[in-house]
Amino acid sequence: MRARSPKRDGPAPWYRQVTPRQWKALFAAWVGYLLDGFDFVLITLVLTEIADTFGLSTAGAAALVSGAFITRWLGGALLGALGDRYGRRAAMITSILLYSLGTFACGFAWDYTSLFTARLIIGMGMAGEYSASATYVLESWPVALRNRASGFLISGYAGGTVLAAQLYRWVVPGWGWRWMFWIGVLPVLVALWVRRSLPEAGDWSAEVAARGDRPNPFRPLFAGRARRWLNAVLAAVASGALFCVFTPAGTGQVPWLAALAALCLTAFAVQLGGRRGWVLYVALTVTVFCAFLYSWPVQALLPTYLKTELGYAPGQVADVMFYAGFGTMAGCWLAGFTGDRFGTRRAYAGTLLASLAFVFPVFAVQDSLVALGVLLFGLLALGQGISGILPKYLAGHFPTPVRAASLGFVYNVGALGGAVAPVLGARLAEGMPLGRALAVLTFGLTLVVIVLVGGDVPVRLARLADREAGGDHLVPDGDGPETAAGTGAKPGAGPESGPGGQRPK
Repeated sequence: MRARSPKRDGPAPWYRQVTPRQWKALFAAWVGYLLDGFDFVLITLVLTEIADTFGLSTAGAAALVSGAFITRWLGGALLGALGDRYGRRAAMITSILLYSLGTFACGFAWDYTSLFTARLIIGMGMAGEYSASATYVLESWPVALRNRASGFLISGYAGGTVLAAQLYRWVVPGWGWRWMFWIGVLPVLVALWVRRSLPEAGDWSAEVAARGDRPNPFRPLFAGRARRWLNAVLAAVASGALFCVFTPAGTGQVPWLAALAALCLTAFAVQLGGRRGWVLYVALTVTVFCAFLYSWPVQALLPTYLKTELGYAPGQVADVMFYAGFGTMAGCWLAGFTGDRFGTRRAYAGTLLASLAFVFPVFAVQDSLVALGVLLFGLLALGQGISGILPKYLAGHFPTPVRAASLGFVYNVGALGGAVAPVLGARLAEGMPLGRALAVLTFGLTLVVIVLVGGDVPVRLARLADREAGGDHLVPDGDGPETAAGTGAKPGAGPESGPGGQRPK
């Protein structure tokens, strides 16, 4: 008899390539991001109750939502720098503590000013959470699975919004709006558990060991006494201008105040990126800004559209938003798999292109709640869910020593588009039905993001200042589908290169 040849084992399934420690790192960051989404959406759910308690006007109540955006850019940069200097885990814990305690403090607010101050603290913590959690997970997971890690992580935010919507139904009618904020202290327990049980991110630890010292991404901002004072003034002016833009204090002066804030933030981008890398910082910030402009009108104004133009009852609107949240979660998971299979840029642009097929049908449905739910699930799964790999897309442009600070700054400055988007949608709705305005805004700006990401416009512009710009620093050796998908990754473009290809000093 012929002896049987030994059975050959194929490659291990992807989930077996992830160690228990790496799964634990993802879970810890995912829980933090779920509670981040929970805390952020709380204010939108209880805004009418807060307005009744403190006698606020519509504009004053809306300013509480925008308050978190005033400090996001600063929190993203500072906590990102903390992550580059002292480790991703330390920054993640600090950010969780900030937004948790800020949310807890909202429950004790005695007037508008105290509540607004707590919202400023929440904004800083949430900004840091994005950069800290994203860099921690991306640098902890295997190189070939980092899009998947990014998608899994960001899905936690959508889960947090679903959780908040359900708790609102149970808590507020019986106990009042303050209890929703007091529940927000739960992330503190997560922070303590993270500190006790998780190791530091692998890429950051290896970088510090290779360098022999800790990175300092803010060093360019403090090079000399004159520059220190100038940047302190720029930070104060930017924060003051944003405060006036997003509160009634700036009524009638918004355009020039917005321009002033933009100039100050651009000045920081130029200093952080340096002579060869500043174009990349600015271009990526504009890309994120446009991404928020296409996605946030639907997120912010869809409930209003359902209630005013379609005449749905509040319970029906809650059901639609509940399943829409699951659509976004499913889209984040899908984005992670497609990103690892086809490459980050190709998956991002292709998925957004597919989402365009759902935009106008969503706002054409008038009398079928089921059809609307199915179409909305598809639109959010493709159009919103692709944001699951946005951290991977952004972080790949920056080397390890400055990754958290750069990601935190670029993303959170660009996130100001989330504050502009609802206003822009409402203005468009003054000349056309709200549904058509949302469709036009979403369709047009999605096309802009497809061109920016799919055409690799930020890197192409960066090469005007530095011919060596490009490459994926999260896939330093050109491994995996990123290179095959045409991201421009170069062999050897590792974490020793700075933004635009220069070596950090």
